[in-house]
Amino acid sequence: MESNARRLWKLLEPIHAVGYFSPEPIALLKEAGYRGYWMGYFAARSAPLGAVPAEVVHAVFYNFAFSHVSRALPDAWSFAPPEAAHEARRTGAIAALRRHLGPLADDVDRAASLASRAALGAPSEGRALYAALRSLPVSEDPLTLLWDAATLLREHRGDGHVATLLSAGIGGRESHVFHALANGTSPSVYATSRNIHETEWDALVSGLRSRGLVTDDGHSLTDAGRETKAGIESTTDALAATAYATLEPAEVDELIALLRPLAKAVVASGEIPGQSPMGLNLDDLDR
Repeated sequence: MESNARRLWKLLEPIHAVGYFSPEPIALLKEAGYRGYWMGYFAARSAPLGAVPAEVVHAVFYNFAFSHVSRALPDAWSFAPPEAAHEARRTGAIAALRRHLGPLADDVDRAASLASRAALGAPSEGRALYAALRSLPVSEDPLTLLWDAATLLREHRGDGHVATLLSAGIGGRESHVFHALANGTSPSVYATSRNIHETEWDALVSGLRSRGLVTDDGHSLTDAGRETKAGIESTTDALAATAYATLEPAEVDELIALLRPLAKAVVASGEIPGQSPMGLNLDDLDR
């Protein structure tokens, strides 16, 4: 049986992800001056940290190649400051959600209230990206509050996931291959989104194989690999669950019920790809 923390991740991730995939934030980041999708991505997601160098973003984001990050940062800050990047992504994401969720406005208010209580009350120790986001002003607009909460909870979970991967000895680039082999995701997904091409992919598989985590043919995880993967996911869920301690059990159930139609409406737009490094199964929102 899935934990509530995992159910909530599945439902909040599409709401957060409009900031990456919907046309409105992409257009606004371009208007702000950023050159190309990836400069806008790295600038917007790292913006709460300030105008930090590529080394910091590479460390915090964990699973991107340094060469990928350094093509965007710190050059991005010569086109527009971090505040502009954050505002462009946020404004664009809200516009996308307004387009997707207009008919469900009654559900948004209560969902935003519950999600925000969790997001703003989560522990921040050891969670750099979450803490940076948490330091920014909070809006009273329900739709903005919902996206802010989804983003905070997403990065809170992500920071915990990075800590768990580190503890398990799975490197940032390895984590993509490890997840792909566990779930049957095509390597092509990571070639386009994380610049992992065949030579690097094979080297990462070889490294995991040498530790007994991947089968000899390199196509799946061993029993030890599956055990390690299950432990990573279980610990990630447990760390993410600390964000919901401020809610009563009945409120957690209510939040799940309220988020489900909202997440489905976003997914129905077709703007979020079915396979991506987010690791989310968009057909699995009813569990």
